[in-house]
Amino acid sequence: MSISTSAQPGAEANPQKDEEQRLRELGYQPVLARRMGGFGNFAISFSVISILSGCMTLYGFGMSTGGPSVMLWGWAGVGLFVLCVGMALAEVTSAYPTSGALYYMADRLGGRKWGWYTGWLNLLGLLGAIAGIDYGAALFTGALMNLQWGFDPTPGHTMIIFLCILLLHAVLNLFGVRLVSVLNSISVWWHLAGVAVIVAVLAIVPSHHQSPSFVFTEFVNDTGWQNPLYVAAIGLLLAQYTFCGYDASAHLSEETSNASVTAARGIVRSIWVSWIAGFVLLAGLTFAIQDYAGTQDTATGVPPAQILIDALGTSGATAMLLIVIAAQLFCGNAEVAAASRMVFAFSRDNALPGSALWRKVSARTQTPVNAVWLSVVVAGLLALPSLYSATAYGAVTAINVIGITPAYAIPVFLKLRAGDRFQRGPWHLGRWSKPIGWIAVVWVAIVTVLFLLPQSSPVTIDSMNYASIALVAVLVLATIWWFVARRSYGTPSAYGNAREQAEIAADIV
Repeated sequence: MSISTSAQPGAEANPQKDEEQRLRELGYQPVLARRMGGFGNFAISFSVISILSGCMTLYGFGMSTGGPSVMLWGWAGVGLFVLCVGMALAEVTSAYPTSGALYYMADRLGGRKWGWYTGWLNLLGLLGAIAGIDYGAALFTGALMNLQWGFDPTPGHTMIIFLCILLLHAVLNLFGVRLVSVLNSISVWWHLAGVAVIVAVLAIVPSHHQSPSFVFTEFVNDTGWQNPLYVAAIGLLLAQYTFCGYDASAHLSEETSNASVTAARGIVRSIWVSWIAGFVLLAGLTFAIQDYAGTQDTATGVPPAQILIDALGTSGATAMLLIVIAAQLFCGNAEVAAASRMVFAFSRDNALPGSALWRKVSARTQTPVNAVWLSVVVAGLLALPSLYSATAYGAVTAINVIGITPAYAIPVFLKLRAGDRFQRGPWHLGRWSKPIGWIAVVWVAIVTVLFLLPQSSPVTIDSMNYASIALVAVLVLATIWWFVARRSYGTPSAYGNAREQAEIAADIV
């Protein structure tokens, strides 16, 4: 495969072009601080993907929906398809490096309604991701407190921890993108070193390990459904949920140097590095299972914590849990940054209720402060059903997947439909653009349907997959609001709202 990152025949942009001028050509007045380098841009997507968050928080879900074989081979297969989605999306990102990212791409390539609905789906997915990541961190924190002090991790206690984590991430994001970039760079090495330490300790310390046959072929079905193919398909949620959030590199484009190239590279690199490291982590955990049923029914409420306790003892498990929790906190902080930039950009184009409030930027930090607060408040509301339903966390993660994953494919589909009208950026796929693009679109269509389906049987009020309701609700809300805001919404150079852009440029408080 030949992937170009420099201007060649057919590449329409110079990778060395001044990014601020490029942003103005796309219709926006630069108001955010461009203080993030290429590694920092990669780091934010890698931190949001966060294998130590996604793999660990949904490991218990994977144990019931297919077990070891689906977790390991599902990870390998899903990772390959997600890499195709990421490469196809990176190609469009190179052409349109803006904070609006997916919805701006869809708007440019397909028109206003395409951009409108893509934006609302993207926003739902990003806010669902904050809820899923930080609630997962709260679960692990509760497990650690249970281990150390006998803390009872009830839903109410977990919710309090979750709200504290949300507050921490809001405050950290108010200090500006430079701190966010530094934390994400630390996060990369923390994740990689953390996986290496956890897997090495689990390989060396326990006297008993599962056989390769168990790890790679054992199938477990505790869902209540009889069809093994259906169960295996539902089990892919672990991998697909973890492989979400790499659009963060695109959302931070306006704060990244040479974004037309580095944001595209950040997307692709974050996926393949996570793909390799995540497989190693899942294999290490699964080989170290001492008691499968006991791990599923653990008093900590977190199966990976029980694996660590059984294999390493209380002290060793505590040390490993601290590594995991820190990684999850890095992840949630990065996701708040990405979601807040989406809120800012969508408000900049007058798409949200109260847009004038959410697009305000701090003169001191050049950060969209109100957008940060809105992101964490809505994420908190999305997680509230976890107080009443044991299956609500699975629904929150599914909301993330069915919101954000279709939004990844829409710009790619519209690029394919546009054909030669699409003007490539300096990073592109060359002759592989169409085949990889169609693989990405088909894969996204499949997983979107999968994760709207019931995850356990019989289907009751408690076990229902509420992701479908969330999807319908956001589409209905978007449709209703379209009739209110359609006269004011629009990306600037396409629809001539230069006056609004001048007002936004002055919206620095």
